[in-house]
This record gives sequence, structure tokens and C-alpha cells, in this order.
Amino acid sequence: MNKAIVLTNGLLETNDAKTAHGLIRGTERFEIVGVIDTPKLSGKDAGEVLDGKHRNIPVFGSLEEAIEQLLEIHYLIIGVATVGGVLPPAMVGIVEKALGTGISVVNGLHEYLTDNPVFVKLAAEKNLELIDIRKPKKRLDLHFWTGEINQVDVPIVAVMGMDCALGKRTTARLLRQCAEQKGISAEMIYTGQTGWLQGGKYGFVFDSTLNDFVSGELEHAIVTCWKEAKPAFILLEGQSALRNPSGPCGFEFIISGNAKKVVLVHAPKRKYYDNDPHWGEIPSVSSEIELIQKLGAEVIALALNTEDCTKEEYLGFRDSYQKELGIPVILPLQDGVEEVLKLILN
Repeated sequence: MNKAIVLTNGLLETNDAKTAHGLIRGTERFEIVGVIDTPKLSGKDAGEVLDGKHRNIPVFGSLEEAIEQLLEIHYLIIGVATVGGVLPPAMVGIVEKALGTGISVVNGLHEYLTDNPVFVKLAAEKNLELIDIRKPKKRLDLHFWTGEINQVDVPIVAVMGMDCALGKRTTARLLRQCAEQKGISAEMIYTGQTGWLQGGKYGFVFDSTLNDFVSGELEHAIVTCWKEAKPAFILLEGQSALRNPSGPCGFEFIISGNAKKVVLVHAPKRKYYDNDPHWGEIPSVSSEIELIQKLGAEVIALALNTEDCTKEEYLGFRDSYQKELGIPVILPLQDGVEEVLKLILN
């Protein structure tokens, strides 16, 4: 497996580093050997910084420090997801240095490395890769919706959220891993760059797909997965939220992807979309469940993101939501997802 370091450059402790967070928690595509952030975090374990779990992934204060201490680095992965997908200016020089020292670069932003002539020249000189995950497919490689989704005879479960950067992908991944630990075949359809980085076999990058083909690409990924992998059930990684004004998303999973079951993810202490008052208040969970039901799907469980919560607070939120909604409310990172797995299998 190729050894990779993840570049966050001061953003590791923010939601902008959700790509890095996913890679720290696990990937089958790369071996993550370090994270480059700031001198303040240098020497700490990235897992402990993220969620208190030691994962033997050191944080370095600079690229030079990482190169000096690590014997082998094949890839530098840009581990942030910025508003508008722009490469932070402070990272440009780091990417140039990485290429200059013989390290290929993987990028999940909308600003493509291959559009930068300096990067292209450096990569060509050293025969390195510039991988732009979000670069759109060519028209001939895109699929239009056909209706074949209606032949899929295993449960399709969408993991959707009340906002961006809540843990939809992580919850779906935990469900897949929980099933595999019990000898049950399950697959996750990735819909973002981090899902691919984590080793996803079936999926597409939703927000870099021409709108006319989003439904078809989703259907194609699900049907291909169903035919080839023959899983007991299929999970769909949700994106954004149904009513997030910066990029409403989710109708496709239910209507085009035929997901009849939904696991909804919510951060009870997050008041505004993307924590920005200008984007508006996040509506109530009960109203989101009602909307999902009107689209033809059933919310089988609520998963809580416990950001900014004390243990006493998140346990209180769990109990109050469970009483209000009458469905299981789980804490994926604290207690696991076995309860939801049982619901899916039944």
C-alpha cells in the first residue's frame, strides 16, 4: 500500500479538515504515515487530536520535518475541503516542495492541480502523479438514469444529515465495518472525494458530476455494486442536507437511488448551517423526518454528532430525542452502530 501524508496546514482541528479526519479514521487505499499541520501540534498523535484515540499517525509541523523523520512517502494528500473547493494559498508552496522532492500529490478540491503549469512541469520532470479526484468525467463516461434501480432486491439505506460535515460518511463506513465484522457482506456507495480516498470501490463524486447525470451515476453505482458484490445491503453516503441553502442535496438518494430507509445524522448543538448565521437556522429534526417521509422513505434511526457536547449533554440529547421521535438514537463514535445494523437486517 502506498504511504501517504495528509496536508491540513493549521486546519486539522476544524471541520474544513473532514477529508483528513476520514483518512485518520481509516483507509484501504493508502497507508497514512503522518499529518502536516502546525508546529503547535507537532509530535502529537493525529488520532488523539481528532477524537482522543491513538492511531500511531504523527503530526508534523512542516513538510520538511515529515520528510526528515519518515523513511518513505509516496503521496501528499490535500486533506481539506474548503468553501468553493479552492486550494488555500498557503498550501501552494508546500505542494511545489513536495513535487520537488519526488512526492506525488492527490487533490480532492475543485481547483485542479493539473491546471497549474508549475505543478504540471514539476510532476513531469520527476515522473510523478497529479491526481485530481474531483475532475469531472467525460460526457461519454457518464450514465443517464434508466430505471434499472428498481430491479435491485436488497435494502438500500441512505445516510443523510441535517447539515454538511456531520459524519454521514463515517456513520455509513462504521455500519459497513460492523456488518463485515459479523460476516455480513455490505457495501457503501461513496459520493465524495474522501470516500474514494478511503478505498471506496463503487461510487462517484456528486458535486463534480454534470447535473443531468447525477441520478444516472448514482443508479449505475448502486446497480453495478449489486450485480458484482452481491451485498446483503447497500449504504449510500449522503451529501450536504435537504434544505442547506448553500447546496441542497438528498432528494436523489431517495427518489433516483430508491433508498427506502434513512439513517439521519444531527449535531444537536449546531444551530446554523455550516455554523454560519447568514446561511440560516437548521430546522427541527422532526420536520426533516416528516419531509423524508413525504419523499417516500422511512427514517429508521437518528445518529448524533456530539461536537461541543459534554458527556452529560449528549446523553441527555440522546434520551430526549428518542422520547420525542420514537426511533432509536445512537452515538456512533461512542457506542457503535450495531443497533442500526439489526434494524437494517430485519
